[in-house]
Amino acid sequence: MVTVPASEFQKNFGEWHDKIFEGPVEITRYGRPTAYLVSAQMFQQLWQRFRVSLPVEELSESDVALIMQAKVETDASYTLDDIPDLAETDVASKPQP
Repeated sequence: MVTVPASEFQKNFGEWHDKIFEGPVEITRYGRPTAYLVSAQMFQQLWQRFRVSLPVEELSESDVALIMQAKVETDASYTLDDIPDLAETDVASKPQP
């Protein structure tokens, strides 16, 4: 990823605007990233994949009801017992980054 100080970005906007088609441009102020400039296509792809996550406790009763009514379409049969308990897997014993 290309990095540019904000002052340089401001002076030569056209040049840096053209570089977004090669990849994101990181804009810094006092050596720290403050913004990223991306192409419209990349922004749209990122926005389509953006999802908000929240703790289960924040779900409303109607949200939970909708989740419980949801169906997973698959040819394979499954039950909730098919989902491994984290305490029984190696994942639980590995330190998180």
